[in-house]
Amino acid sequence: MIDHHAGALTSEDELRALYEPPSGLAATKEIDHLDEMCRRLIACSPLVMVGSADADGRCDVTPRGGPPGFVTVLDDHHLAVPDATGNRRIDTIRNVVANGHAGLLFLVPGRGQTLRVNGGAWVSAEPALLERLTPVGKPPRSALVVRADEVFAHCPKAFVRSGAWRPETWLDAEQQPSPAEVSHAHARDPGLSVADVAEMQAESLRSRLL
Repeated sequence: MIDHHAGALTSEDELRALYEPPSGLAATKEIDHLDEMCRRLIACSPLVMVGSADADGRCDVTPRGGPPGFVTVLDDHHLAVPDATGNRRIDTIRNVVANGHAGLLFLVPGRGQTLRVNGGAWVSAEPALLERLTPVGKPPRSALVVRADEVFAHCPKAFVRSGAWRPETWLDAEQQPSPAEVSHAHARDPGLSVADVAEMQAESLRSRLL
């Protein structure tokens, strides 16, 4: 049996022995607040990836989406992500309640550069706050509030390498498992067919986006 832990690095010194120091721009680009440029980028973004971990360090990353600017910058040091209708697992907000931190990666379609915001975080159900967060027409049940402790733009190399925004590089649908096939395989419910799952997913999109 292969030991996948063999050769695991255990210190930053070991890591630094493999990598050159960051370049000047990479080393100095981090700020600790949301300046005007950050506000402009967040206002352009319809999609943010939210990273969190529970009290034991188990990690999770989940997407949050809405119209461009659905994430609200509250002031120079805080922003709020509305919690839209989902599958009710509440993985991210359970983690934040337990751990008190989150990391955000804001994406803008067609743009390689992203914006990263990391910091302390909490879940709020304060009505006065939620009333400000209505990108889909109604206040959410709760919101993820993140303090901007580390903020920096991330270079576009991953998007250039992956061709993520270039349709000519995308695999045809026939080469991919369908969303229903994936969910059916993981549901492990012999009473459900792939067609059943496909209809459930379609109904969820029709009736539970808001």
